[in-house]
Amino acid sequence: MRYQKNKLQDIAIAIDLVIDNISKFELKYQTQLSNVHPNYTKSAKNLVRYLALRTFDVNILQEKLDEIGLPISPESKNSILHRILNVKTIVNSLLNMDLPSDEKTDLTNKEAKIIQNQNSIAIFGKIKNKRKTAIMITQPTEAATDKQFVKSLLKHGMDCVRINCAYDDKVIWKQIINNIKEVEKDCKITMDLAGPKIRTGKIKPGLKAIHIKPKKNILGQVIEPARVWLAPYGAKPPKDKQADAVISVNKKWLKKSNKDSVIIFKDSRGKKRKIFIDEKESNGCWGLCNKSVYINIGTMLNVFFEKESPSEIHTIYDLTPLEEIIFLSKGDLLRLDKEPILGGPTVRNDSGDVVEIAHISCTLPKYLDTVTAGEPIFFDDGKIAGIVMENQPEYLIIEITSTKKNGGKLKTDKGINLPSNKTDFVGLTVKDKKDLKFIAENADVVSFSFVNNKHDVEDLLNEMKKINANNGIILKIETAEGYRNLPSILLKVMENYPVGVMIARGDLAIETGWENFATIQEEIIQMCDAAHLPVVWATQILENLTKKGMPTRAEITDAAMAQRAECVMLNKGPYIEQTVKMLDKILRKMQKIQDKKRTLMPILKFNEI
Repeated sequence: MRYQKNKLQDIAIAIDLVIDNISKFELKYQTQLSNVHPNYTKSAKNLVRYLALRTFDVNILQEKLDEIGLPISPESKNSILHRILNVKTIVNSLLNMDLPSDEKTDLTNKEAKIIQNQNSIAIFGKIKNKRKTAIMITQPTEAATDKQFVKSLLKHGMDCVRINCAYDDKVIWKQIINNIKEVEKDCKITMDLAGPKIRTGKIKPGLKAIHIKPKKNILGQVIEPARVWLAPYGAKPPKDKQADAVISVNKKWLKKSNKDSVIIFKDSRGKKRKIFIDEKESNGCWGLCNKSVYINIGTMLNVFFEKESPSEIHTIYDLTPLEEIIFLSKGDLLRLDKEPILGGPTVRNDSGDVVEIAHISCTLPKYLDTVTAGEPIFFDDGKIAGIVMENQPEYLIIEITSTKKNGGKLKTDKGINLPSNKTDFVGLTVKDKKDLKFIAENADVVSFSFVNNKHDVEDLLNEMKKINANNGIILKIETAEGYRNLPSILLKVMENYPVGVMIARGDLAIETGWENFATIQEEIIQMCDAAHLPVVWATQILENLTKKGMPTRAEITDAAMAQRAECVMLNKGPYIEQTVKMLDKILRKMQKIQDKKRTLMPILKFNEI
């Protein structure tokens, strides 16, 4: 006999134990299973079977199967019992034992894939370009006024949209939604409830200046000049047109200007620059600029109305203040104010000694009261790390322990994480409840931030019931507690249909620890697979490409790994259109060799040895 009988018997016993435990778990979770939406009846049962299986060390059973050369796995996450019964049939046959009765499981692997695909379409809509993975993009404010920008994203591969309620307001949200629906009426809209996220407060305005930036490709070549609106003070660009920069200038010379006029000047760095007048419109004109420019009030403009004509000299009338930035390096001190005091950078005297340490406020100061000295604190998805030195009634004193090599930039509205602090966040804030009413009427899906337990989900479901909302739900898993309670969270949210899960990797990595994060995100994907719930792979996908126009090798690999999820979320940035095109190509190429965790083996073309 090729197979050792004693090893086969050990495997048969182990399989029977698993099947028995599955029956116990189905009985244990009978109440939760009976409450799920009818579309999730089989999916919820499969999730419970997966949890039963994971009470065993499945690797030991797999090793025993490998030892005797059986190339089969006892588990397939989307149809647990079906696979286990198949393994039992094979083992019993080899032992010449009676085969189990031809009992039908309620879910085969093929049926599970159909259900999973239907659930994904219900949340993200139909996917473009024969991709299996959807692309979701966070919309910037400009999407409210620039319909061409929205058209471009949809053309290059955007499948669905995310609007973050932590930014802008209902007027802008409505304009964004209208622009999207006018271009593609079936595009799914997801809106993020801000949740009880602690963020940095406002910083005092900096120098009145602007930075004009033309659009460039990944090689740094200019592909589209910056459009500059030049007009008298207070005259805004036409509503249907988007300006990259607005400069207030003398209205007298605007009357003289025409399409051939040229403005020549030195910017605040002393670099010679030109703006070419492209067209006149209403009470202003449009200029084109092909190079990066920094301008402040007082910049002298030499205006040539015609070729080889004498110039007129004018100065810029007014500009929008630049956003102030607080630069922090390792060893610096930072004061985190509990009162809404405008933040500011470190102040030094002529000798270089610190007169006042850098300071910034936070949006939810009540959550700072329980912080103790020695606790770690992180800003902006962990880009800046520190240790709390003191907790005074009015502020925290923090020592910066880690930033980028040349220092970190802290701006307003950046996330603050206190992973060691067991703050009891509420499920829905007052703002969330107000925003939920708008979402119920205008969006397809509500994205729920900082879910920690099933009671948070219950809070959301009850609030949706009050306002008769029937939106889909995406749960953002971004805390250690949310991960630990994931089974009960999923069974509770499956009372609604449809449902998805976002792995919010920025906060999750900080809250659970960098060393734990890789395995945790993998466990979340596997558990959601078992429940047939689509997953959104989020945070810093191709971030360098989106913000700077050039990807890193590591983020290309990360984007390729994202193909295992049903959706990938991109954040806004100046090179977002290039990023969408790049991600679309990566995902389509990856699905030829990878189907989630299953490796595919198409025909390999190679030079003969």
